[in-house]
Amino acid sequence: MSDGQLAISTEHLRKEYKGAFGKPFVAVHDLSLSVPRGHVFGLLGPNGAGKTTTINMLLGNIYPTGGSAQLLGKRAGDHSARAKIGFLPEKFQFHEFLTAEEFLDLHGKLYGMSADARKKRIPEVLALVGLLDRRKSKLKEFSKGMQQRAGLAQAILNDPDLVILDEPTSALDPVGRRDVREIVNHLKENGKTVVLNSHLLSEIEMTCDEVAILRGGQILRQGKIDDLLAAATTVRMRVLNITAPLIAALQGIAVTVAVNGEFVDAGIRDENTIPEIVSAIVGTGGRLMSLIPVRETLEDLFVRIIQDGQATPPPQAWGPPAAPVQGGPRR
Repeated sequence: MSDGQLAISTEHLRKEYKGAFGKPFVAVHDLSLSVPRGHVFGLLGPNGAGKTTTINMLLGNIYPTGGSAQLLGKRAGDHSARAKIGFLPEKFQFHEFLTAEEFLDLHGKLYGMSADARKKRIPEVLALVGLLDRRKSKLKEFSKGMQQRAGLAQAILNDPDLVILDEPTSALDPVGRRDVREIVNHLKENGKTVVLNSHLLSEIEMTCDEVAILRGGQILRQGKIDDLLAAATTVRMRVLNITAPLIAALQGIAVTVAVNGEFVDAGIRDENTIPEIVSAIVGTGGRLMSLIPVRETLEDLFVRIIQDGQATPPPQAWGPPAAPVQGGPRR
C-alpha cells in the first residue's frame, strides 16, 4: 500500500528514556505500523505496552529516539498535518467554569476556525454527541460521561481527517458506548480515519476494521479483525459411546482433546479439520449428538498473544470443567 493510501505510517519507531542510574528504558521498540485511510483502527496492549508513547510521538508531542513516522502523508509533528487531526486524550483537562458552547468556541479558536465556522460547527458536534440541549450548561455541572462526550465533540470540531481517541468510552454507560460507536461509524462513512486506544475489547471488536496488539513497545500481531478471528479454534461436542479408540482417533487429528463425561472439547488449527473429526467419531462407533465450532473473541486472542504469543490457541472452557486426556496432543 502506497504512502498516499495510509493515514499513519511508522518505520522502526523507537523511544528510549534514561532510567534509574542512567540505564536506558525503551518505551517503544522498533515499531512499524500502517493504518489505511478511511479505516477504524484499534491500538491494543496492556498497561506499559507503549500505546500512549506511540500516540504522543505521532502527534509530535515527544520526539522519537529513532525511526520515522508520517501522518496524512506528512512528517509527524508537521503543522499542516496537525491541523487535520482531532485528539481526545484519556485524561482531558476541562475548563469547568465554561459552558459547553464556550468550551468548544475556545477550542475552535485554537484550531484557527473563523467565527462563522465556529457558529455553524459547534451546534452540529453538540447534537452529534447528544449535548445540544445542555449547550448553555457549565462543564462543572456535567457528569463524567457527559464530560467525555464534550471531549469527543472537541476532537471532531475541526472536521479532522484523522481522529485519535484514547479510551473514549471509559466513563460511559452501555448506551453512551453505543452512541460513541455510532459516532465512529459516522466518521468512517464520511471518509475519516479513526484510531482507538481502549481496554474495552468488546467495543474494539464491534467497531474496528483492523487492530495492532502491542507488548513491550513492539507489535505482536496486526491485521483485519475478520482475518484474525476467522477460524474456529475449538469444536465443542456431545458424544455418546466414548471409547479409548475414539479418543485415540481424535488425538491423532486435533491439537488438543479434553473430555468430561459425554462432552468433548477439541482444539483445532482450522475448520477443515471438522469433517475429519466427525468421520473419526462415527468410524469408531461414537454417536455425535451435537457439534459447535467456536471462534475466538478478540479478548481471547488478545490474552493469548500477550501471555504467550502462541499462534495456536488452547481449547476454551465449556460447560463442566473438562479433564485433559492423558497422552497429550499430537505435535
